[in-house]
Amino acid sequence: MSLKIRLARAGAKKRPFYRIVVADSRSPRDGRYIEKIGTFNPLLPRDSAERVNLDTDRAKHWLSHGALPTDRVLRFFDAEGLMKRAPRNNPEKAKPGQKRLDREEEKAKAVEAKAEAAAEAEKAAAEAAAAPAEEAPVEEADATAAAEEEASVEAEDQAAVAEAEAAEAPAEGEAEKAE
Repeated sequence: MSLKIRLARAGAKKRPFYRIVVADSRSPRDGRYIEKIGTFNPLLPRDSAERVNLDTDRAKHWLSHGALPTDRVLRFFDAEGLMKRAPRNNPEKAKPGQKRLDREEEKAKAVEAKAEAAAEAEKAAAEAAAAPAEEAPVEEADATAAAEEEASVEAEDQAAVAEAEAAEAPAEGEAEKAE
């Protein structure tokens, strides 16, 4: 008979209270158990002494007889110093999803396009400043304003093209799914 040290739920609806029990692994969660060795009340604060009550002598006894604790009970045993629980690490859980990666890529492209437009505007302004001094100052201001306007229009056009491509990409995927 394989033994488990696990939680058996008690308490009312939305008011959980658990018994820490030793049971046959084949018996139901709230069903028959061999011995109750403690209690767990998750509604109490984490630093409360009454949150977890555990008979450590009986727990040691059942561990020596081959009972295996569940993960939650193993946490309690680790806090009491009965067993050591190795921390788990799931690096895949922290990775962002595909949609977020796509959004970040689009955002990076937009920032890059904006930087290129600003560089072109600066280049146009430098060329306008390097023009011969014979022209009137009014003509220089007009040329600079025209260059800046042209650069901003090009940036807007590039952003519109990027948005149109992004809108077409899901539509193409849906058409492939429909076929």
